[in-house]
Amino acid sequence: MNPEQFQAALLEKGIELTEQQMKQYEMYFNTLVEWNEKMNLTAITEKEEVYLKHFYDSISAAFHFDFSQSTAICDVGAGAGFPSIPLKIAFPDLNVTIVDSLNKRITFLDHLANKLELENVQFIHDRAETFGKNPNYREQYDLVMARAVARLSVLSELCLPLAKVGGNFIAMKGGQAEEEVQAGKKAISALGGKLTNVYSFLLPVEESERNILVIEKVKPTPKKYPRKPGTPNKSPIE
Repeated sequence: MNPEQFQAALLEKGIELTEQQMKQYEMYFNTLVEWNEKMNLTAITEKEEVYLKHFYDSISAAFHFDFSQSTAICDVGAGAGFPSIPLKIAFPDLNVTIVDSLNKRITFLDHLANKLELENVQFIHDRAETFGKNPNYREQYDLVMARAVARLSVLSELCLPLAKVGGNFIAMKGGQAEEEVQAGKKAISALGGKLTNVYSFLLPVEESERNILVIEKVKPTPKKYPRKPGTPNKSPIE
């Protein structure tokens, strides 16, 4: 998917990108490739692949969820900024917080945000488990997002404590979402969430399966969650 095809594919979905926004994606791509030579940010560096598997794939959440408001988003474990930075470029009013446990990725994101002149973005170096206990951030976000970071039962424990009651958690997944949903039901419920929608589609060009799981935060998360760093992964709530 080259930049022109990327722009046209989004327009088909009702998302119109300006010339300035297209320049920002181009700059994002160039910065990603340049920094990737110094540190491991992504295995995907071919231009057409980055536009399809990173940029388009990240924005696909907006085909099923309204990002046009000035929503406060927390992106957990965003790595090189996916999905929240491609979404922020397309929807500049979003207020984005990224939390990541690797400081070098935070350094990259700081540099990227300055280069792209992004406003209302903040990057925090922390483990999601500790971050979710911090009263400054806990249950403060309209929307919490994660893209294929861990299995759903683990992700729910890292993400749901950050969503405010009435807010949402979106997990972006590849295939096998049905199995993850079954295994994650107990965790979602225990953490105050309720699965409201699963959107399945094929990524254009390569036709690989994608699933967008929307979980509403219906009640506060019990204080004991998230558990200590490493625990959710070692013994998921299943």
